[in-house]
Amino acid sequence: MPSTAMPSTAMFSLDFDGLAARTPTVLLLGAHCDDIEIGCGATVLRLLEANPQLEVTWVVLSSDAGRETEAKESADAFLASAARRDVRVETFRERYFPFVGAEIKEYFDDLGRELDPGIVFTHRAADMHQDHRLLCELARHTFRNSLLLEYEIPKFEGDLGQPNFFVHVDARLCEQKIGYLTKFFPSQHDKHWFTEDTFWSLLRIRGIESKAPSGHAEAFHCRKLVAG
Repeated sequence: MPSTAMPSTAMFSLDFDGLAARTPTVLLLGAHCDDIEIGCGATVLRLLEANPQLEVTWVVLSSDAGRETEAKESADAFLASAARRDVRVETFRERYFPFVGAEIKEYFDDLGRELDPGIVFTHRAADMHQDHRLLCELARHTFRNSLLLEYEIPKFEGDLGQPNFFVHVDARLCEQKIGYLTKFFPSQHDKHWFTEDTFWSLLRIRGIESKAPSGHAEAFHCRKLVAG
């Protein structure tokens, strides 16, 4: 009798380092000061190792004066090897993005006229945080010709999904990412979820799901990918 066992899920490997080497510009979008680092920090470090000529625009949409310092110091550390870096920390009202959406939309319109990034990292569309969802929606509308990778943020709401795009990262880059997070964001140390084991656990789970050689990966949601 033929086997009735379900076939294992197929995985196809994309030459991510080759992609990075062909990508001159990257745009990183975060609603809050530590979002980019949590969501894709190790991937950013890997991209920069693969392409030292990379030009990066790093945009945080909400902050106060104290957290702005943290955000800029962290971004400078993550982007230390970039050929060019442009770090912008804005002051749109946190937790109210949908209610000041017209202003943020105008900001994105200006970004779209200024930048033509090869890859855009942003929040995922199904994130339960209203600020995160709006950024993803505007990124999708503004940067239609870019590879859009939507990262994930662990949180109280438990809204982690089933990503379909994985970037393998070795333990060295994971340690660097987590070290920067704990070093540059002391204002977050009293948060019950802002711990090293939180960050390690998600890297490990995504590594298991994608059979990462190192055991660690960052994961993204990619709505549309075109093979040239």
